[in-house]
Amino acid sequence: MKKKQTGIKVLIVGVVLICLVLGYFYYLSNRKPKQDSNDSVKISAVQEVLFRNLDNNYPPTPREVVKYFCEIAQCLYRDSYTEEEFLELAMQARRLYDDELLANNAEQQYIESLRWDINQFKEEEIVISSYAPASSTDVEYFTQDGYSWAQMRCTFTLRKGTQLASSEEIFLLRKDADGHWKIYGWTVDEEN
Repeated sequence: MKKKQTGIKVLIVGVVLICLVLGYFYYLSNRKPKQDSNDSVKISAVQEVLFRNLDNNYPPTPREVVKYFCEIAQCLYRDSYTEEEFLELAMQARRLYDDELLANNAEQQYIESLRWDINQFKEEEIVISSYAPASSTDVEYFTQDGYSWAQMRCTFTLRKGTQLASSEEIFLLRKDADGHWKIYGWTVDEEN
């Protein structure tokens, strides 16, 4: 009889241990992971654009250069930012410009002109709501005067209240001595 009671006790202890192991496994598989305090930090679109280090991570293609330029423009013409962030965005955009464009557009003149243009957009309550650079296959490459050139289109969607309009721009880029594509200039496509 004692053997029978001992066997029942062992069986009960075994079942309890199995239940504890299964319960702990269920707890581990269904608990929510702890979030680091770093995970909860949110950065703005402006900060995200400014975090890009062009010395180590310059856009490799004309399309990527124009896309990054559009990200900067969208931040300037749509988002809120501090005066310091405005200057950083302006300088980041200038780092995408060809030397000839920089030479013809002094830094202070560029900042004043950019500030005036942004203020005009804000007064008219116009924002750049989106942009669409041409696909990589639509970039036109050519060589002229010993330089490699690329030309491409980008469509900006502008919003004023609930009204939408689009502006198609043609970008001209030139490859510099370091092999980086730089924006030589752009113009609005009057036909579209």
